[in-house]
Amino acid sequence: MLIFETILVLLLGATILSAVAKRLNIPYPTLLALAGAAVAFLPGAPRLDLPPELILALFVAPVLLDAAYDTSLRDLHNNWAPILSLVLAAVGLTTVIVALVARAIFPDFPWPAAIALGALLAPPDAVAALAVLKQVDPPHRIRMVLEGESLLNDASALLIYKLAVGAVVAGSFAVTDALPTFALVVFGSVLVGWALVWPVGRLIGLIEDAPSSVIFQFVTTFSIWLLAEHLGLSGVVTIVVYGLTMAWRSGPPMPARLRVPSFAIWESATVVLNVLAFTLIGLQIRPILEPLSDAERLRYLGASLAVLATVIVVRIAWVMTHHMLVEWKNHLFGAPPATSAMPPPSAKGGLVIGWSGMRGIVTLAAAMALPAGFPYRDFIQLAAFVVVLGTLVIQGITLRPLLILLRLPKDAVVDTELRLARKAALGAALTELERDASPAAQRLSIEYGEALTLAQQGHDPLDTPENDLRRRVVAVARDALDALRNAGTIGDDAYRCVEAELDWLELSSLPAQERQ
Repeated sequence: MLIFETILVLLLGATILSAVAKRLNIPYPTLLALAGAAVAFLPGAPRLDLPPELILALFVAPVLLDAAYDTSLRDLHNNWAPILSLVLAAVGLTTVIVALVARAIFPDFPWPAAIALGALLAPPDAVAALAVLKQVDPPHRIRMVLEGESLLNDASALLIYKLAVGAVVAGSFAVTDALPTFALVVFGSVLVGWALVWPVGRLIGLIEDAPSSVIFQFVTTFSIWLLAEHLGLSGVVTIVVYGLTMAWRSGPPMPARLRVPSFAIWESATVVLNVLAFTLIGLQIRPILEPLSDAERLRYLGASLAVLATVIVVRIAWVMTHHMLVEWKNHLFGAPPATSAMPPPSAKGGLVIGWSGMRGIVTLAAAMALPAGFPYRDFIQLAAFVVVLGTLVIQGITLRPLLILLRLPKDAVVDTELRLARKAALGAALTELERDASPAAQRLSIEYGEALTLAQQGHDPLDTPENDLRRRVVAVARDALDALRNAGTIGDDAYRCVEAELDWLELSSLPAQERQ
């Protein structure tokens, strides 16, 4: 019961802190991690010692799948160069330089262990990045680059990490032996993630009730992650490929009556997992510090701060270097055409991308997963905590002020494409109605015609006087329904049925900004 009560208290406190963070315009992961660290030092504070493998499967797999499902393959393709530079070059460069810094501070630090330290600190975390980005609202291109990076960089870093840890255990390391293994793991993960889409999609299509469908979706998500781990593949790559492919798979779409509750439950579940994950980050500080003496704490803390500075500086330096290389290439060979909706990359945008390097639960879980007796294990775990908390606090809190200070031009990609999509959908609906001469079709044609006019003007097609009236009528209908139940004229079965009908009617008339 103690663990259950602890989780309830943490969720309640985290919910309150999330609301406070929103009012203060502070990313909630930062506040939650700080609160967790503060709670960890309270007398009698709870300890949640979860296995690292469980942390990755529980907190990373569903959030990663949710992000992959919502990611645009087109935008990934359009921004492949900066994304690939972050996934491969930035991760590799950070790994090597952190390893060099660690060996400069501790000369007896073995190379494989130093590489493992650099690899687990290299990737900005998908959970942290997505949670912060949703609150700071950067330009579309920057958000696409950061979301694309966050989906893929864990894979490259964790593969390097596993190879380095294996080298420590085996006592030797050879690049020629590691590269085929690396390629096989990546290829196998992609293949498994892609191949699982068809059978899982067919099974989901056979389920006709929302609760069973959602449960099956979560079970398959965790099962795919565990299957990849048992096969020696990358759970990150497998889940990302599965999510991207599932979003684009051919076949009959999921009915709205299943999709609406599924999306709502997934959103709630990912928020709960984020809340627990960032609170758990703070709670890990006490188990990390307890085995250390006072002298070791001071020595390791100073070295961890040096590593934190290294991680931040290397990322910014690489992003700005990549931007200069792109500018030089464009000067020599010509720049690709830019549109008014999607402005070209800029140094200001590069600075924002470089500063958006928040680390999170993957880094900490990888550090906690190191085997007992691993060289400098205590330092690696403390460094992981300092880098995660430091980037969440320093970069997470200052990202919004940085965006305001730089005054980046707001692109119109989403607005332009939203207008196009609305016009196409409403135009197709009107074309179909023109084939029907019934009075009902004529009434709908008038309503859809007004909505199309609003869409062509760039407005929300649901923000019409008719829908304002519809919402007012629904409110009166609810009062009448409540009166019937209060008088005992109808029971709760009939009441809930009509209430759901009125809910759908109200939702269908709400403008987009009120539905969010």
